[in-house]
Amino acid sequence: MSILIYTVLTLSLIGVVAAAVLYGVSKKFHVEEDERIDSVATMLPGANCGGCGFAGCRAMAEALVKEEDISGLFCPVGGNACMSAIASLLGKTPAKKDPQVATLKCGGTCDKRPKTTVYDGAHSCAIQASLYTGESTCPDGCIGEGDCVKVCQYGALSINPQTGLAQVDAEKCTACGACVKACPRHVLELRKRWPKNKAVYVGCSSRQKGPLTIRACKAGCIGCGKCAKVCQFEAITIENNLAYIDSTKCRLCRKCYNECPTKAIKLIGLEPLAVKTEEKQ
Repeated sequence: MSILIYTVLTLSLIGVVAAAVLYGVSKKFHVEEDERIDSVATMLPGANCGGCGFAGCRAMAEALVKEEDISGLFCPVGGNACMSAIASLLGKTPAKKDPQVATLKCGGTCDKRPKTTVYDGAHSCAIQASLYTGESTCPDGCIGEGDCVKVCQYGALSINPQTGLAQVDAEKCTACGACVKACPRHVLELRKRWPKNKAVYVGCSSRQKGPLTIRACKAGCIGCGKCAKVCQFEAITIENNLAYIDSTKCRLCRKCYNECPTKAIKLIGLEPLAVKTEEKQ
């Protein structure tokens, strides 16, 4: 019985000494935290999506409070309104950016990009892309296994069963960029959000020469340059056999769409320009 009592007393003494040591260490190395960090953290969306470049919203809040110049810090989910409110609280100048939306740079639907093989493996774009070009001969198109869908916290992405491609719901997209990072083919890109979700862009990522591109996908960009020639705003450039439309310069005139022989240029929320009678003849 005495052994049991001694054991309990010894363990209690060790516990008291350990607690005293921990208390002393915590006091010695205690770091006062700026109370504003908690306030800023509550003003951020709390999604912890990593779109700002930090591990989470609290890490972003700490950076906003500690750094004098916050012009390089931006929360894409909260947007300009959120950043302005935080900057007002901290007495700093906020960064301002045009609203963005994820855009799919691929038009290789099932009927445009025929399958040449059948993939029978894990349903992952990353795994399939690491093994071979995919079920078609296009090495740059959307694989359609849904890696982007899995990482989207806002339900803005889905795989269209008819086309086999990822599709973006612009109303739900917050431009956090998670889908862009998850896509192994880099066919998703954050682009400027057009007014009323209207857009003109090149729905292709292939940098192969024209004959190879069109052999793999009938909707691919062949780099012919016809679109660039008719653009009056110098919004279109051709590089590595691929056309690119600068959303900051594009005025949605749609002349490029009419000129594109493969219809690799896509229209969102817009109708094609009416073709004049003399042009038809």
